[in-house]
Amino acid sequence: MPLSEPTLSDVLAVIAAERAEWNDLVNAVGPDRMQEPGAMGQWTFKDLAAHLTGWRQRSINRLQAAARGEGEPPPPWPADLSDDDAINDWIQEQATNRSVEDILAEADASFADLAAAVESLPSDVLWDPARFPWLEGQSIGQAILDRSYFDHYHDEHEADVRAWLNRGE
Repeated sequence: MPLSEPTLSDVLAVIAAERAEWNDLVNAVGPDRMQEPGAMGQWTFKDLAAHLTGWRQRSINRLQAAARGEGEPPPPWPADLSDDDAINDWIQEQATNRSVEDILAEADASFADLAAAVESLPSDVLWDPARFPWLEGQSIGQAILDRSYFDHYHDEHEADVRAWLNRGE
């Protein structure tokens, strides 16, 4: 029996699963540890949430522009920042005076925004491996399905956050 082609519903289900996993982690951290350093080096879990959301917003902006038939939008950070460390510092600086609740609400909403942006893409854009050069030859649909879209969090941060959580128990 041949395997069926992946669908938009499959992609949206993965986004929903990632959102649920993220919210489970937020609940595991709990309100008392949100501003405790150590979740990501000296950064707090609040800082990590802002970091992940900042980069996700860039992707969402790109997908929304593609859905409207527009070219690459400017990044949400100042145009003179091109180094990842400088961008990360800028994102953290923007989040410093914001409440944990606002940062977490924005992080949670970014999953809904991602799903809406993906849902607004024409099918040929969703599955075109050449459409988004930043995905290095993968379509956005496939990158979400195989979860490589979420690799930065899973590969760079998740293990550290879980180890940090275990040290605090």
